[in-house]
Amino acid sequence: MTSPDDKPDLGSPEDEHGVGSPVDDGLEAELVALADFLDVPAAPPPADVAAAVRARLEQPAPESVPESVPAPATPPAPGEGGGSRGDHRPARRRRWGRSRWGLVAAVVVAVVALTAATPQGRATVVHILRLAGIELRVGENGTPPPSPVPLPGERDVTLDDARRLVTFPVKVPGELDAPDRVTVSDGARIVSMFWPDGVRIDQFEGLAPYFVKQLGEPWPDNVRVDGAEGWWIDREHALSRVDRKDGTELPLRLAGPTLVWFDGEVAIRLEGVKDKRRALEIAASLR
Repeated sequence: MTSPDDKPDLGSPEDEHGVGSPVDDGLEAELVALADFLDVPAAPPPADVAAAVRARLEQPAPESVPESVPAPATPPAPGEGGGSRGDHRPARRRRWGRSRWGLVAAVVVAVVALTAATPQGRATVVHILRLAGIELRVGENGTPPPSPVPLPGERDVTLDDARRLVTFPVKVPGELDAPDRVTVSDGARIVSMFWPDGVRIDQFEGLAPYFVKQLGEPWPDNVRVDGAEGWWIDREHALSRVDRKDGTELPLRLAGPTLVWFDGEVAIRLEGVKDKRRALEIAASLR
């Protein structure tokens, strides 16, 4: 039997996390208050979101800062309460404080996941895939211009001139005849080759995004081209060009089915071949 003067030990592991404890009440209050911050604002324009994500991905990773190691604690002198239950209570509360905020963060992640799972949430989600200098936005249907827009500074050249003007090796597919037309554009950064029936190959160097493709679901197929990673887009989609200086986008045209892949340091897109197997054959024949 306990006397009226006996008090419960709030420092015990069982009571500290029990229902009705001060820590539990504080967590409940914080989770309730968190609801005020979960209103989903109106989605910004997808192009603005993509530009912000692209800028963030291009930032260098911050250097890790080693955590400071606390000095060893001085053992308590005899008679100063060393080893008592009360001396360990602050450490337990600090650990619970860290786990508490971990739980709050988990709740936020769960709410975001549930938002994406709702029809309203899915309507605002755009998945951005990047392969070399080509950016794919899945879930965003762009608006192409009424008529095709040429690339900046595009001009006709011979194949030999194109190889002389650019700083990367220009390859030609052995599965196709000689191209009907060859152009260089954007200050000799891009080489384009054209064949009948809308078939074309664009080649350019660099990892920074240059072309943006906007397409609805389903996702493009992940493929391999001579061991290199690539994506096969089996339908028409909006195609834009990204200005590498300021990130502005220039809508170009409604592109046909396209295979994109990365060959060494050169990004390549093959457009206009409707059959995936045939597109892969042509891509594998580039020499």
